[in-house]
Amino acid sequence: MNRIFAAALCAAVLSPAAALAADTYEILGKDGKKIGDVTLTEAPTGVLIDIEVQPGGLTAGKHGLHFHETADCSDVGQYKKSGAHAGHAEGKHGLLNPNGPEPGDLPNLIALPDGSAQAGLFTNLIKLDALKDQNGSALIIHADKDDHVSQPIGKAGDRVACAAIK
Repeated sequence: MNRIFAAALCAAVLSPAAALAADTYEILGKDGKKIGDVTLTEAPTGVLIDIEVQPGGLTAGKHGLHFHETADCSDVGQYKKSGAHAGHAEGKHGLLNPNGPEPGDLPNLIALPDGSAQAGLFTNLIKLDALKDQNGSALIIHADKDDHVSQPIGKAGDRVACAAIK
């Protein structure tokens, strides 16, 4: 075995990040136009989530953020075709709920006064292969903050943005 091939093989085996999958998806706003991107990276015990929303993409303040069960953002402005929260049958909604959380529950996303947002989040409630199953899934951003307790969506309000995850 030549030295260059052996060095490349060792680097691939010793570098865990080299084996982890990462995919980027467009986030569509209320009008169906792109307002940002979400990158999902497979981690050994969950999913790393990097979100970037452009200025003007959201209203300032906290927004509920959830994974939904279907990769369908075709009903622009409503985003109801994305279905219920991913894994909604596995628990009650809410990161603070004593009978929860559901696998699709995530912390709130905070938009700045200019409507932009950036977040680096991690969830160990769901794996990337579950998000990219036969139906895919969707990352949904809601109009209001999630109180992480109320049923069924933490009083998070309308769905204002959607990213189809396939």
